[in-house]
Amino acid sequence: MKKMLEMQFPGVDVVLVNYPPSLPKRVAAKLVPVFQVGVMGIVLGGEQIFPMIGLMAPPPWYYTLRANKFGTIASTWLLGNALQSFLQSSGAFEVYCNDELVFSKLMEARFPGEIELKDLVGRRLANSGISDILL
Repeated sequence: MKKMLEMQFPGVDVVLVNYPPSLPKRVAAKLVPVFQVGVMGIVLGGEQIFPMIGLMAPPPWYYTLRANKFGTIASTWLLGNALQSFLQSSGAFEVYCNDELVFSKLMEARFPGEIELKDLVGRRLANSGISDILL
């Protein structure tokens, strides 16, 4: 989209910025790697970890995880990364022109088409008088 807008409207500065997710999602996304490392640590060093926290015999679920170390670690890594990616994404796509909202994916519940976006920005530039300067 950036390249398309820069080509259509030369001289217009297009800035792309990620919209931050809500605070609870950001906090949860920060906790996912802690959980991943914790699971990996338990799988690889459970025999030493459980006695250190006062459990002489590891719980039964530990042996299930340990039976397939590679599968447990790979699944934890892949699913954790997918969850973290989901939590860090806000789904927002907004276009501003001269600090005025031109299009919002969150409000419209859809992504704009290329022609529609060109028309919206073109109309906004025409109304602001900037198009005379650019041409």
